[in-house]
Amino acid sequence: MDFDIFFSISQTPVGERLPSEREMFENFFAQVEAADELGFGTAWIAEAHLSSEIQKSNRKPVIPHWQGEVGLNTDFLQLSHHIFARTKRIETGSAVMNILCGGGPIAHAERVATFLALHGLDPTEARRIHVGFAAGRFDFNNSATGVRPRDAFEAHFWPAVKGKVFEEAALIFTRLLRGDVLKHEDIPQLYLRRENFRSEEDWQTALSLADATEAIPVRKFWAFEELKIVPQELRRELLQLIIGSHDPELQECVNEIYPVQVFNLSITRPEIIEQTHERMRKAYHPDGGAWLRRYMPRTVFVFLNDELDSAGACRAAAQEEARAALSAYWTALEGTLDPAKVEKAADNALIGNVEDVTEQMRERFHPDDRVMLWFDFFNHDSERVIRNMEAFMTKVAPLLPS
Repeated sequence: MDFDIFFSISQTPVGERLPSEREMFENFFAQVEAADELGFGTAWIAEAHLSSEIQKSNRKPVIPHWQGEVGLNTDFLQLSHHIFARTKRIETGSAVMNILCGGGPIAHAERVATFLALHGLDPTEARRIHVGFAAGRFDFNNSATGVRPRDAFEAHFWPAVKGKVFEEAALIFTRLLRGDVLKHEDIPQLYLRRENFRSEEDWQTALSLADATEAIPVRKFWAFEELKIVPQELRRELLQLIIGSHDPELQECVNEIYPVQVFNLSITRPEIIEQTHERMRKAYHPDGGAWLRRYMPRTVFVFLNDELDSAGACRAAAQEEARAALSAYWTALEGTLDPAKVEKAADNALIGNVEDVTEQMRERFHPDDRVMLWFDFFNHDSERVIRNMEAFMTKVAPLLPS
């Protein structure tokens, strides 16, 4: 079992306390340095864009009840330079880079290439960046930089259309990072089909509006003449791509181009996880070798308490910490507390004392899994976060398969 760590750098109030941006970054670097010393494999870092506070004043706010900022990291690559300068062993991962906003897939491919060229100048450097990429969770990030519906049809069916816009972007992104010379005509025509819609009613409405019978062509979003990104002298062995999509067709499509692993969200049904592993054993690009379970890291909340005198007291304290954090999270996202969702999220968390968390790990994860442990969830007590990390790596991890 492999142990990674996830950092949100989320500037949200906990209780009455809202840390400054400086404190948030100082806490992050203290935690990532501790993670390096403790032996975590990869530091996965959430990426966010634009103020989630200001978006609440928009005509259609996406998260109208969120307090503070969802995340302060807007550039995973810049942050990675600082992390590598401060640490010795740990690698970095983006969770997740939005390749639609901020210039689109061409701009993001060139940024990654530039990072790799600089990072690889040291011939002894062996640490990789794991670039998780996706379409972005919040549309206010995308629309501000031009990724928005272009006509009434796209506005009506934007979630389905956005999926195809991301597919186009993913094909451009992976091909450019492979080193291809590319023009927009080289990207195949993409179509909306029944599986892209949530209901049969929506699909029939879309067919009628598009005057189509079987499939609906989607206009390409990026038009460009022949180009190639620079720099090109890259040590591509220092790059691992991970797609943030559970679309089976898209996972297979990008793996026809480049070895692309799969980003697993915090709440994914077990049957989807197993189906993905089975499919990727056949579809994973041969340049990446044989597919391994660790190629789909699994995110999990960690509410570990090893602070008190008795195991029972630690268990009770951890359960209360989890309840408070998960309740605050769902309230912030939706404005109303849904106990069923809190309970479901708790089922995807590790909660309790050392013995509890060890047993939950054994029950829920395969011995060959790679877990992405989230310790800083709604917790600004950096010293406590680090103690929880230490308790896990020194007391839980040694009791699990490795």
